[in-house]
Amino acid sequence: MNSQNVTDYPNNNTYFLVWNFRQNVAPDKIKSVFQRVCALVTNLNNSALDRFPNSKASCVMGIGYEAWLQLELPAPLPKEFKIFEEIKGSKHTAVSTRGDLHFHVRADVKSLAYDMASTISGFMKEVADCIVEVQGFRYWDSRSILGFVDGTENPHGKDRDYFAIIGDSDPQYEGGSYLFVQKYIHNLDAWKALPVGEQEKVIGRSKEQDIEMDDDVKPQNSHIALANIGDDFKVVRDNMPFGSVSSNEMGTYFICYASTFSTVEKMLTNMFIGNPPGNYDRILDFSTAQTGTLFFVPSADMLDLFSS
Repeated sequence: MNSQNVTDYPNNNTYFLVWNFRQNVAPDKIKSVFQRVCALVTNLNNSALDRFPNSKASCVMGIGYEAWLQLELPAPLPKEFKIFEEIKGSKHTAVSTRGDLHFHVRADVKSLAYDMASTISGFMKEVADCIVEVQGFRYWDSRSILGFVDGTENPHGKDRDYFAIIGDSDPQYEGGSYLFVQKYIHNLDAWKALPVGEQEKVIGRSKEQDIEMDDDVKPQNSHIALANIGDDFKVVRDNMPFGSVSSNEMGTYFICYASTFSTVEKMLTNMFIGNPPGNYDRILDFSTAQTGTLFFVPSADMLDLFSS
């Protein structure tokens, strides 16, 4: 099965769009637009590859659980596909928010990313409302706006396919992926008030050189200690910073593709509840999750079937 472009590497410009279908639109109209959008995603990818082969442009579409049922897509559903349930810790909560369709648009050239996102929006606005629009950008050498390199633990090479794409464990959905997203807003004033040495303890890495602390030095509530749950449990992250400098509302759009959603759940449980409970990820004292949604990314072949 051919997959969508879930293992592409992050590049300079990204649009993240979450759309929800309107309740007052006829079901047949929604299904018709969905069919056309599936064809559009395939067309956008093919066109970008032909016209701008070096732009590393792509569009990946994910479908929410409620939308999957509303659109009467195949059953049984992917094995681990469900509505994401909030994970509530003693201090912080991984909230759950609805999302029907998610579009992840990437391109080195901002004009191309804009055109792709604009074309998608032109189709979707007939039947849905965009509830999240985030324009992400590459910050220096792939750093988050907190100043630390983001995604160092990402798998590379063939491992990206292994950890991001479903194999024969779920034959009906081979080539698909679980997609989980969260929009985080950072308290930059509080973060910048921390000395660099304290920031490094929060993350578990050096700020300038991106070197992980030794286990006997790294705090147990550091982000690295809790978010990384072992070499056998990885996901492919495509996080991007975003925000408004005038309002100082800057954030990170957390996005990951995974062959099993249980891996993501384990990571989030470690972060928000803690391991052991109460030992939560200290980065959450400076970063608030405003959204949290699970989508399923069908294979490119299945997307073609949905378009016909």
